[in-house]
Amino acid sequence: MNIKKLNQSKVPIIVFDKKLEKFGSKVLFPEKLKKANEILAKSGLPKFKK
Repeated sequence: MNIKKLNQSKVPIIVFDKKLEKFGSKVLFPEKLKKANEILAKSGLPKFKK
């Protein structure tokens, strides 16, 4: 893809570093995840209008 097409594209181009794939199945911050799940359980997710 040339630069002109990239500049006119409406979709962002994202390049992922392959080294990050090793973290895909790991929970890096279990304490923060637990706290976030507790907060979501109490308040719930916002309602979306369609």
